[in-house]
Amino acid sequence: MRFRWDWLRPVVSAPYVPTIGPVHPSVLTEDLFTDTLIAASTDRWFLRYDKDIRWSDRKDETVLAENIAHRPGETLIPTMSRRGAGMVKVHLYGIEPDSMFAATELAQKLTAEYGAGRARVVRFLGPESPDGRGTRVQLQDFKAAVRPAPVGPVGPFDDWPAGVRDTFAGFAEEMAADGFAFLYGQMKAAKVGPVLTAAQDGRVVGAIGPMEIRPDAIGTPQLMPQYFGVLQEYRGQGLGRLLWRAAMHWGQRNGAAYQLLQTEVGGASDRLCRSEGLTSLGFTYWQDA
Repeated sequence: MRFRWDWLRPVVSAPYVPTIGPVHPSVLTEDLFTDTLIAASTDRWFLRYDKDIRWSDRKDETVLAENIAHRPGETLIPTMSRRGAGMVKVHLYGIEPDSMFAATELAQKLTAEYGAGRARVVRFLGPESPDGRGTRVQLQDFKAAVRPAPVGPVGPFDDWPAGVRDTFAGFAEEMAADGFAFLYGQMKAAKVGPVLTAAQDGRVVGAIGPMEIRPDAIGTPQLMPQYFGVLQEYRGQGLGRLLWRAAMHWGQRNGAAYQLLQTEVGGASDRLCRSEGLTSLGFTYWQDA
């Protein structure tokens, strides 16, 4: 099937494509949605511009194309994640009064049919929404302003003395819940780009990375999402802001046109990005079905 843009575009309140995630508004077309159906019919399920291609040779979430509901005023796009016990998500793009009921019913039906452990309905709000919730999609446009290098105890991991570099293992273990144990494994295997780190008291206390730029769906260079965190006992000292500014400087200096970020509304990263002048593109949030 192909999506009708005259049906879909009026109900897409945030630039978010199932299995792909946030996209730049300039590339938001029906082709991106259709690409996810093409990917679902292949053995690898990856699109060339999918950010997850960095981490695996097989994507764990695909669109259940045969179960899409597509009509004027409402489009329901279900996906299936095979991670763990499995999860069905129905992405609801709609303005009809009973859209939530239809999405919930579809999620429950597919959860039973595929034997998944969980079911969710993913919903969206526009950037102007007064009750924004869940995750905010934010845009850093590197053409809008110069991002100078920050001054402070932040630099590429490889530039620190050996004694400091050796402490990254402990940092990664403490920050495993934020993905740093996985990242450290990728670093040791030399599978990722540079990682920027903050050091205090002779040890790594914060990091952001990997720093990588890849082309988006139309070939525009995009700074990819990073793991980002500071040890609890070193927060509140401005190290997170230094790391973030160092990452933005790296992206701009190395030719990225933009970066898309997802931040939990009201969280520390959200407040940081808002204070740094990023543009809000809308919100995503989910409800159990």
